[in-house]
Amino acid sequence: MAVAAPEIPRKLPTITHPRPPRRRRWTRWVLPSYTALVMLYLVSPILVMILYSFNNSGFKRVSFKWLGFTTQWYPKVFDKPDLTTALKNSLIVATISTVIATACGTLIALALVRYRFRGRSATDFVLFMNISAPEIVLGASLLSLFISFGIPRDMKTIVIAHVMFNIAYVTVTVRARLAGFERSLEEAAQDLGAGPWTTFWKVTFPVIFPGILAGALLAFALSIDDFVITNFNAGAVQTFPLWVYGAVKVGIPPQVFVMGTMIFAGGALIAIVNIVVQRRKA
Repeated sequence: MAVAAPEIPRKLPTITHPRPPRRRRWTRWVLPSYTALVMLYLVSPILVMILYSFNNSGFKRVSFKWLGFTTQWYPKVFDKPDLTTALKNSLIVATISTVIATACGTLIALALVRYRFRGRSATDFVLFMNISAPEIVLGASLLSLFISFGIPRDMKTIVIAHVMFNIAYVTVTVRARLAGFERSLEEAAQDLGAGPWTTFWKVTFPVIFPGILAGALLAFALSIDDFVITNFNAGAVQTFPLWVYGAVKVGIPPQVFVMGTMIFAGGALIAIVNIVVQRRKA
């Protein structure tokens, strides 16, 4: 006698109700829109400068009248000897002050992070006071110092002034990089027989180099466009910002926009190269 197979219960089909379309809230666009507006506000002066470096105006005064596109000002960028000399002075001052401030600021940052010594808190206070103090105060105080010691104002006084305010920025930047530095790397190198000098150049310096480079670029940018402190301590020396300020009264030539564009392009190129190199190392 055959036994009937048990019936397999059938699953009832599940009824799925379609979800209502998710409404996108308009508030999700507030922060991106605000960020875009702020970025546009920050970049717009640079864009105007780049735009008017191609303006076929030949104007003698600052004007927003567009008279056509041209590249004739770029081959003629060094046709004004006094403007070229002013730019050369700015580059010389920025380079020398950046090298000195980067070396001194890096050593100060190492001392503040690694050692405890009497006057450490006072050093921190002086550094942040240097950053927060108005430029007119720094410029006037340096002018009084140079006059009191009978130091004539020329290129060397500009370099001294720029080194003075750049050291604080370099120190803060390098110090932030040293905050997360693993001292065990140096200890391992010393255990393997490396001396202090070799340990610094082979281990410490490569690790903190991005911070040193960032501090140097910041110092160079602050130096090349400084006006207030330089105006107090320049004497008869003309730098690029001082020349532009004097030219505003009679009219800015197109070469100013070209030089500004070239300086901006050089800084942007260095920043991009640094980012690419860091990503490849990562």
